[in-house]
Amino acid sequence: MARFVLVGPEGLICSFQAKLSRAISSISNSFNILIFAALMKSGDQITHQNPVLDLIGTVADGMGLKAYVIGGYVRDLIMNRGTHKDIDVVTIGSGIELAKAIAKELKPRPKVQVFKNFGTAMIRYKDQEIEFVGARKESYQSDSRKPTVEDGSLADDQNRRDFTINALAIALNQERKGELLDPFNGLKDIDNRIIRTPLDPDVTYSDDPLRMMRAIRFATQLNFDIHPDSIASIKKNKDRIKIISKERVSDELNKIMSSHKPSIGFRLLDETGLLEEVLPELLKLKGVEEVDGQCHKDNFYHTLQVLDNICETTTNLWSRWAALLHDIGKPQSKKFIQPMGWTFHGHEYIGSKMIPRIFARLRMPQNEKMRFVQKLVRLSSRPAVLAQEEVSDSAVRRLLFEAGEDIDELMLLCEADITTKNKKKFKKYLENFQLVRLKLKEVEERDHLRNFQPPISGAEIMTSFGIGPGREIGEIKNKIREAILEGDIPNEYDRAKELMLEIGKEMGLKIKEEVK
Repeated sequence: MARFVLVGPEGLICSFQAKLSRAISSISNSFNILIFAALMKSGDQITHQNPVLDLIGTVADGMGLKAYVIGGYVRDLIMNRGTHKDIDVVTIGSGIELAKAIAKELKPRPKVQVFKNFGTAMIRYKDQEIEFVGARKESYQSDSRKPTVEDGSLADDQNRRDFTINALAIALNQERKGELLDPFNGLKDIDNRIIRTPLDPDVTYSDDPLRMMRAIRFATQLNFDIHPDSIASIKKNKDRIKIISKERVSDELNKIMSSHKPSIGFRLLDETGLLEEVLPELLKLKGVEEVDGQCHKDNFYHTLQVLDNICETTTNLWSRWAALLHDIGKPQSKKFIQPMGWTFHGHEYIGSKMIPRIFARLRMPQNEKMRFVQKLVRLSSRPAVLAQEEVSDSAVRRLLFEAGEDIDELMLLCEADITTKNKKKFKKYLENFQLVRLKLKEVEERDHLRNFQPPISGAEIMTSFGIGPGREIGEIKNKIREAILEGDIPNEYDRAKELMLEIGKEMGLKIKEEVK
């Protein structure tokens, strides 16, 4: 249902259900949509209140400036998507001076961050980030997304916005408070769930190619369609994404990954040709090959289903990346072997080795976050082996040792990897993983291997035998670890120390008298 926005006399921003649309149907497509304060008497629940916006209007009046809240805050308010913490305010005049004046009125007084090169200022107040900018118009050079900027009108500022749904503005000054300015029928596009550019999409996307990624990101987050003209234009301009920094592209990818159903975005990236530019490794997963009547599944669409599945159980961005990349090594490992058919032996290891290169190319973290993704990809098939009826405790210990604190996220990935449409098989596979969870819990409670720390340190080995650093230290520690993983000794200090002395003696090391 359509929703319309009102900033009432008291500065309250209200959301109204579509039943009010008849009252304003005659003006709903005009440049200005004024929803009269009398409609507040309808009894609809006030869904949002922000006194700061009322203050901005009052201060702007005192300075003789026109001020508007614009962009995502207005869009999300109309769509009743909850509280939008980032607020963009545009003024006809100096946004920096307006920000400074607003800061003086707030308690406690916030710091004003000024970005002179961009003519903007930002205030962090409570849990909100409020950015102020003077209305401007922009022009672009073909080799850069950084525009040449000059002062402009509100219409100029709305013209430069990326999409119609982000060009909506609400007047904050007392004289026109609550007036919704919608020059490009953004309300209609919200109703129709369409991502559309205010101007010619070829101009919009060529000027700032990042907007192609943003179009797909918004379509994914909002579950909107992208207008056919925009799809065609993105296909035409896809090569221009090369002028965008990898960091900005990755930021949009992460926002797609953080949405409820990321597969929407990756299907659009594929359809428009952008996937080849940003993540070509995924494209190699596409397609089904047949030999002697035997086919393998299309690993691209399987991967997208796994990604959507894991989004149902975790918000961990890096677990989602592991889901996206868990089969990335399959194209290199694919073989057809009679009578087994298609095999992908070692694809987990190959995939884990590819991840640092992918993350480096995308300017993504090269730290523990990347190593977490590597680990989950490398271990992604191991729990399936544990689902067999006869599995040794040693195998369970080794998985706990290798996965450590990440075992729970690994199990979520393995369960998300069940994509069969056969209900009986799905139930069986899920039950198998529940058995794996029980085995893991039993061994963990007994052996405490989730975050394994060697019971005997290298320093103690050197002290016990009166030796310095060398290969003997590593050999003794490895043998103790293997004995614990095999279940030969418990994961306890006293028994590990006894074994240390035994191993050292076998190696010809002399035990210091005080250790005996």
